[in-house]
Amino acid sequence: MRSRKFIFGLPLWRVALSCLLLCSSLVACKQKPAPPPPPVPEVSVMTVTARKITLTTELPGRIAVFRIAEIRPQANGLILKRLFVEGGDVKAGQVLYEIDPAPFQAALENAKAAFGRAEANVPAIRLRAQRFNDLLADNAVSQQDYDDASAALKQVEADVAYWKATVRSAEINLGYTTVKAPISGRIGKTNVTEGAIVTAYQPVQLASIQQLDPIYVDASQATAELLRLKRRLADGRLNQNGSDQGKVQLMLEDNTVYPFQGVFQFRDVSVDPTTGSVMVRIAFPNPEMALLPGMFVRVVVKEGIKDAAILIPQQTVVRDPKGNPMVLTVSAEGKVEQIKVILDRCIEDQWLIASGLEPGDKIIVEGIQKARPGTVVRIAQAGNTSKTAEPAPNTANTGKSN
Repeated sequence: MRSRKFIFGLPLWRVALSCLLLCSSLVACKQKPAPPPPPVPEVSVMTVTARKITLTTELPGRIAVFRIAEIRPQANGLILKRLFVEGGDVKAGQVLYEIDPAPFQAALENAKAAFGRAEANVPAIRLRAQRFNDLLADNAVSQQDYDDASAALKQVEADVAYWKATVRSAEINLGYTTVKAPISGRIGKTNVTEGAIVTAYQPVQLASIQQLDPIYVDASQATAELLRLKRRLADGRLNQNGSDQGKVQLMLEDNTVYPFQGVFQFRDVSVDPTTGSVMVRIAFPNPEMALLPGMFVRVVVKEGIKDAAILIPQQTVVRDPKGNPMVLTVSAEGKVEQIKVILDRCIEDQWLIASGLEPGDKIIVEGIQKARPGTVVRIAQAGNTSKTAEPAPNTANTGKSN
């Protein structure tokens, strides 16, 4: 009987067959082709350009009257008539109230009578003084007599001047019995009625008149913004040579644009310690009386013109772990570069760049997630996925600086 050989309890031929199959598998694994390299990321870019824009600042404001006159009596007496309609328009010089003129008329007539009596004494005393002067040369009268006549003349002339001034004062007081409007405007409610007793220059006003056309808007500007604007002008980053630089736009409470532009009047010289801001006053025409005192509004003040402004879409700005803003650009060799930028303000859906970018730089607009600094990317062909920035409006509102 022929003997068989075993290894690990298995026939030798079976062990040899298993080793042959294992070697074949190892050779096949070594000959498997390597996977292809990953595709080059495709991105869309926009070319940075500089343009001329007008920068503006939006400030909160409140409507204030252009002029206001508080009507008070200048004479004591009884109110006989009220000669205006409450809430109506009045003209300068229009009679508003009539105070009982009887006592003032009597005082005037009394003063006129005394004035006439004083004037009647003047001719006789003047002639007497002249005769004494002629006789004094011939020593026909004494020096004392002449001095007495001369003094009497001066006294009656002083009496005439006194009663003349009294007549004028009585005429003025009589004129005060008709209370007139000092300015043109809209008058409010009256605080007295017919039959009321009033006193001269009393603390309680009879009524008030407000001139509403034109009208003022008082806005508050933070001192930090004011200092920033002055630095920009001093550095030449802004200029204020525009023909409409002094024009101001107004936004009403319902976000509608007021149809008339205002004119910058002045900036206050003192800072409010509670808010850290200064008051800016602008005058607006108000022919339709749409603006009323006390209304809250927003004014858009033109800061100046930036001749070479760079605007980029907001989605192109990324942040590093520290929160610093930066953009990804594509160099001439097609490599991604990371550039730090300084943001000036937000203008609608774009950022105004203060520094970091130059005209001609290509920044990545789409595909930022696939781009890594130092890697090579492929720029999408026009008409596929390339994007360009939307044009910004000519006027740019101030946003929060970063």
